[in-house]
Amino acid sequence: MLDLSTPKGRIVAAALKQAGERRWSDVTLADIAKSAELSLVELRRAFGSKAEILAAFVRAVDDEVLARTPPRSADQPPRDAIFEVVMSRFDILAPYKPALNSIAASWPTDPAMLRALAASQAWMLRAVGISADGLEGQARTAGLAALYASVFRTWLDDDDPGSARTMAVLDRRLRRGERTLKAMDEIRSTLCGLANVFTSPRKRTPDGEPKASPESPPAASA
Repeated sequence: MLDLSTPKGRIVAAALKQAGERRWSDVTLADIAKSAELSLVELRRAFGSKAEILAAFVRAVDDEVLARTPPRSADQPPRDAIFEVVMSRFDILAPYKPALNSIAASWPTDPAMLRALAASQAWMLRAVGISADGLEGQARTAGLAALYASVFRTWLDDDDPGSARTMAVLDRRLRRGERTLKAMDEIRSTLCGLANVFTSPRKRTPDGEPKASPESPPAASA
């Protein structure tokens, strides 16, 4: 997944190696450069911070997820497709679990990292044929991000080779999210119906008066 023939790939690999050996908060850019057998100048040309290095790792994982995910079949429910793509991501991350445990203990909030994480959720949705565009897509992306963050914490502590606890939590979260989305869809449909009632133009009679609907009682005589 990481191209060790390039400076960027070597830097990312070196950063993960350092994180797996000690606390990520103690790892410096100089440490990473030394581990990658590069100078600080060469590292600076590739990345400006530790968070940018992690963001590059996230994007590399995204690429691998997209390469592994087959097109969703017409009869596969979205929930099952998302389950498969999230578990595939955890399979890819498994060799780096010690490093990710160290990184998670001092999780960076740098904008570069946050943007990469948000984009990652959108790509997982697109991988299974679910739109991540527009306001609805942004809502789906935010929902998946919250779900993934909670399951990720479970995965970090899950020592079962089969990831049974992780799969159970993921399935439970997805079912809960599915019910929430259905409720939101019902609310949205109701609001759209009400909006149409209040915003649609009323028909008028030839004399310019609003035409009464069939359910409306006749106007009282003066």
